[in-house]
Amino acid sequence: MISAKIAESKSGKVAQATFGAGCFWGVESTFRAVPGVLSTWVGFAGGNTENPTYEDVCYSNTNHAEVVHLEYDPEQVTFEKLVNVFFDNHNPTTLNRQGPDVGSQYRSVVFYHDEAQRTAADAAKRQVAEGGRWAGRSVVTQIAPFTKFYPAEDYHQQYNEKRGRTHCHN
Repeated sequence: MISAKIAESKSGKVAQATFGAGCFWGVESTFRAVPGVLSTWVGFAGGNTENPTYEDVCYSNTNHAEVVHLEYDPEQVTFEKLVNVFFDNHNPTTLNRQGPDVGSQYRSVVFYHDEAQRTAADAAKRQVAEGGRWAGRSVVTQIAPFTKFYPAEDYHQQYNEKRGRTHCHN
């Protein structure tokens, strides 16, 4: 797999987070720009197929979501900040859809790695539903335990950066 490293941890501490917010190319670009994020990989999580390919996820019933799995230095950036970046950069009120991308693989989901992440994700989801631009709308973001991450094929890693873009549909 293509190296996804951005930086080294200044504190020596490394934590993981996994988010699905539509097309993983743009989501990865967004998180790579956050100070304290050390590495990113795009891939799949939350489904029932071992070692799925991009084609499997797009054209069969794997139940996987396109996700960005990242490592971060928790002394440089908190999970709370990361989950806020997640909610600020997609529409958490559209079920199985982001922009022109439609299907359960594009669902809004936080895969938490521990109870502290679950608690923070639940709190952020409530806050999003109660205030700001999504107030009064049903927030459909799933919050589910992380089980396993399957990296996508190499050509998907840092896809937008390779093409000089920051978003999926520009």
